[in-house]
This record gives sequence, structure tokens and C-alpha cells, in this order.
Amino acid sequence: MANLTPDPLSSIVALLKPRPDISKWVVAGGRWQVDRTDMANPFYAAIVEGRARLTVKGHAPIMLEAGDFVMVPALDSFTLTSEVPPPQGAARWPLQTGPGVFRLGPTDSPVEMQALVGHCRFDVPDRTLLLSLLPQMIHVSGQDRLTALVRLIHDETRADRAARAMILERLLEVLMIEALRSSDGPERPPGLLRGLSDPRLAVALHRIHEATDSSLSVNGLAREAGMSRSAFFESFKSALGCSPMEYARAWRLAVARDLLMRGELTNAEIAHRVGYGSASAFAMAFLRNEGISPGRFAERQMSA
Repeated sequence: MANLTPDPLSSIVALLKPRPDISKWVVAGGRWQVDRTDMANPFYAAIVEGRARLTVKGHAPIMLEAGDFVMVPALDSFTLTSEVPPPQGAARWPLQTGPGVFRLGPTDSPVEMQALVGHCRFDVPDRTLLLSLLPQMIHVSGQDRLTALVRLIHDETRADRAARAMILERLLEVLMIEALRSSDGPERPPGLLRGLSDPRLAVALHRIHEATDSSLSVNGLAREAGMSRSAFFESFKSALGCSPMEYARAWRLAVARDLLMRGELTNAEIAHRVGYGSASAFAMAFLRNEGISPGRFAERQMSA
């Protein structure tokens, strides 16, 4: 029987709790441009027809073509333009032509680009740690599954069917996981995907994510990975950007935050779940890393 234990990638996406925000069909013609600034939500787009130039803050511009998919988990600002941008001062506001349908560029120009564009949000109070483990931007080509998922999200957003919110949440989780694993590889910058691309490190990462209530050590993780302690430590730090025990502590605190938000367990029970010998030891570690006690954190989430 296949092992259905949640893996590190799906565990992180589940803790991020992606929730639907905006989904729209964008058509464009002529010379056009749209700018978004001061954004706090993830952005994704699937190009259905034509080409568009995307510039994300901190990254070189990329040309998106039909069949391309792009996702930016932590987006600050972006500019999307026609292949040849319009002159400065030209009108840039999109025109809504129907429910969830927007037109860019002169309305008398033929449609040359069509895309499905969406924004979601992460329903988690501190996403910095989790996002630091993921790529800053994902750009893949020829992945029909991604375009199909974006279409499903768009259709579900427009409809008013039973269990709509739950369906959208699950579709967003699947979209994120599919996008992330489509961009997996050793050439990735330090982070979870690069670590998972090494079969030996993947064994250790699975152990860290599965055994949150057990004692871990660099020696033990190295043995499971089939590596010497020094080779494992250096390989892990190079691939993940942090030491094995720093990663393990950070992951356990992320799990603890999620359990505190649910409000179903006592501090002592949560301490046991995340590998601390007592509620006081857990409280001290949580305070040291979060700047707030577990009890106060839980109170804030309840009153939010």
C-alpha cells in the first residue's frame, strides 16, 4: 500500500492555508500595461493565448507565452504589459466588461492576449518562515495541469454552488503543490524544493516533518540519510540555507502556532506534540522565537 503520510511540501502548504481572493479572465489587445503596488497577497497567472511581459520587484522581466504559468507566493508589486509597452502617460486602467472579465488596452484593438489571473491569501499570522522555504517566483511552461486547475478555480469562483469555499481552498492547495513540484530541481536557490531534490536530504526532511514529537539529532538524521555527520550537515545547510536543527526547531514552532490557533489543546499537550519535555520549556522557546507567550498568542488569534 502506498504511503499517504503528508510530505514536507504538502505540510507547509497546509499550514499556509491558502484562501481564495480574486479570480479573473483578462483579455488584452494593442499596447497596454497594468501596475499593482503595495500588494500583500500571492499572485498567479496562466497565459491562455498570446504573450505578456511580467516584471516582479526584485526579478528580471520575463516574457510569458501561451501555456506558461507563473506564481509569486510573496508579492510586493508587479507590472504586466504588452510585448511592446505603451508610451508613458497612456491610460492603464483595466475595463471590466463582465463578471470577472477585464479588458486591457484600446477597446478597438483585436484581442491578442488572454490569461487567467488570480490572487489568494494565506490565512496564517506569521507566514515569513514558511515562505522563506519556498521559491520567490515560480515560472513553468507546458504544464497543462496547472492551466486546468486555474480554470477550475475561476469557474468555481464564478459559481454559487454548495461547499464552494471548501472546494476553492482545496483547489488552491493543489495548485500551489502542483506549481511547486513542477519547478523542483537542484538548480533552485536554497530552500525546501532544493532539499527535496536530493534523495538523501529528502529522507531527513521527511523525518523532521513526521517526527515532531520525537527527539532528533544531527547524528540520527545523518544516519537516516546514509551520510557522515559532517557531509550531511554541510549538504543540508547548503541546500536549505540553515542547519538541520534550526530547520527542525522552526518547523516545530510553525506546527505549534497552528495548534495554538485551533485552540483545541492545552499548552502541555502542544509541548508534547512538538517535542518539548514540559509546557514551561515550550513556553520559553516560543517566547524566545516569537516574542510573545503561547497563551498571549492564542488569545490574540481568538480575538482577531
